[in-house]
Amino acid sequence: LKKKMKKILNVNVGIVGHVDSGKTSLAKAMSTVTSTACFDKNPQSQERGITLDLGFSAVMTDVPDHLKEAGYENIQFTLVDCPGHASLIRTIIGGIHIINMVILVIDVAKGIQTQTAECIVIAELMTDKLIIVLNKVDQFPEDSRQEKIQKLKSKLEKVFSSTKFSNAPMICVAANPTVKDESTLVQPIGVQQLIETLKNMSQIPQFGEQKENDFYFAIDHCFPIKGQGTVITGTIL
Repeated sequence: LKKKMKKILNVNVGIVGHVDSGKTSLAKAMSTVTSTACFDKNPQSQERGITLDLGFSAVMTDVPDHLKEAGYENIQFTLVDCPGHASLIRTIIGGIHIINMVILVIDVAKGIQTQTAECIVIAELMTDKLIIVLNKVDQFPEDSRQEKIQKLKSKLEKVFSSTKFSNAPMICVAANPTVKDESTLVQPIGVQQLIETLKNMSQIPQFGEQKENDFYFAIDHCFPIKGQGTVITGTIL
C-alpha cells in the first residue's frame, strides 16, 4: 500500500529589521528545518558578523482550524532571513515577490532605527500581513519590564497608525536570552506565541495561474559532492 502523503501548506515569511536587531537569532529559535543557506553560514557573514544574503529555514506545525477545510494537515512557514544593513537593502527587494507575510524585528531597547523605517516601507510592498516582534525583552529588569515595553508599544502604535499595518500584533520575544550561568539551559521567550500568531494570520497564498509560465530558479549555492555530481540549491521563483 502506498503511504498517503500529508497535504502541506507553505507560507513564506520574510524576517526584516535593523542590523543587529536579532533577526537571525529569531529564525534559529523558530526553525525546525534548516538549509545550506541559513543562519549566516556564509564565511563572509561570519567574518563580518552580519547577514549578507537571504537565509532560508523553516518551521513545520499543525494547520490552524480555519485552513483545515481546504484539506491541509500541516503548515510550513519558510523563514526568509533578510539582511539589515543599509547597503544590502537591494538584496531584500530582490526577494519581495516570494514573501506572503512579514515579521518586523525591533530591538526593544532601541525602538525604531534607520533601517527599521526602510523595512516598514519595503514591507508595505511585500504584503498586507505584518507581525511586529519586540526582541531582547530579557534586557529589561523583570520589575520594570512591562512598563518599558508598554511605553514602546504606545510609540509604535503612533508610528504604524499612518501605515496599512495599524492593527499589526506586537509579540514580545527574547530569541537568544542572556545566560548568566553557562550550565543553565535558557529557552527563548515568546517564540511559541509568535508561531501561534503566524498560524492565526495565515491564509492560502494566491499566486494566480502559472502553469504556462516559464520556470525560474535563483541559484544560491553550487558545490560538488564526490561520487554524486554537482548540486545546486536555491529558490523557485
